[in-house]
Amino acid sequence: MKTYAELRKLDVSQHVEKKGGLSYLSWTYAVDQMMLADPAANWEFLEPLVFGETMMVRVRVSALGKTMTMHLPVMDNRNQAVKSPDSRKISDAMMRCLVKGIAVTTGIGLYIFAGEDAPEQEVELVTESQAADLKAKIQEVGVNEYLFLKWLKVAKVSELPAAQFESAIKALEERAKRGHNNG
Repeated sequence: MKTYAELRKLDVSQHVEKKGGLSYLSWTYAVDQMMLADPAANWEFLEPLVFGETMMVRVRVSALGKTMTMHLPVMDNRNQAVKSPDSRKISDAMMRCLVKGIAVTTGIGLYIFAGEDAPEQEVELVTESQAADLKAKIQEVGVNEYLFLKWLKVAKVSELPAAQFESAIKALEERAKRGHNNG
């Protein structure tokens, strides 16, 4: 069985629809991924809550050994509560609420609710050897290490993503060729 930590990194972007500036994960995809991760997973829609002329739908999702309850107002495409919603609006809200429940229970698509376009990915950092080589190159070229690291958007050489190592070395070599020694 997959874990929450694994499922929250799942890139669901191919299954996201945009409507009115909002992102929606397909409920069929969310259910499918949850059931693949935990075949015993299940959900139950709870009695909606009524607030004046508006309504809040609720769902209880059980997966990965835990149960979470989520709620969602019946909304229009501008994210505004709908007065006297019809069955279609309520049904749509229930399925969006299910996706939200799956997200908080399993991590699938959770990053969408944070307004992000993709899940955080673990970044491979430079090796100790590469960090030592980069520090040596910084000293050899004579640039200001603090300013160079700030330019690379890291606080320490050891925090540099491995994918940026070669370009950092090349940048230092270019600075050495130009004779810039001020970082």
